[in-house]
Amino acid sequence: MTDPSFDFRACQQCVCSAVRKASRAITHHYDAELRSSGLRVTQFTLLATLAQTGPMPMTRLAAFLGLERTTLTRNLKPLLRDKLVEPRDEKDGRIRRIAITPRGEAAAREAFPLWKKAQDSVKKLTAAFDIRLSDAR
Repeated sequence: MTDPSFDFRACQQCVCSAVRKASRAITHHYDAELRSSGLRVTQFTLLATLAQTGPMPMTRLAAFLGLERTTLTRNLKPLLRDKLVEPRDEKDGRIRRIAITPRGEAAAREAFPLWKKAQDSVKKLTAAFDIRLSDAR
């Protein structure tokens, strides 16, 4: 491509790509710390949220966590399978609440110190990322 109006070298400074790369590295960091608990950080976050809020409709939970509903459904599958959360039907059959179980609360309490270790150490990891928000020309 030789059209001078498209200088794709500017894409080397893409903030979106840099933030996505940083997000993957941070997720990997949390997952590594949580590994011995058997939970991934996405699962821990769901359990911690439900431990704080109590049962919540799926649509509201997805919005609260900033997730697409399909992503929430995918993230809930292993938690439902392992009986860490459970569905609770409402009188209105269109609404399905998700609740943490006593087993889920125990798993979250067990994983909390591992999450805290990741949380306390992630600042060192994020300092390594050079995310430029200025105009790259």
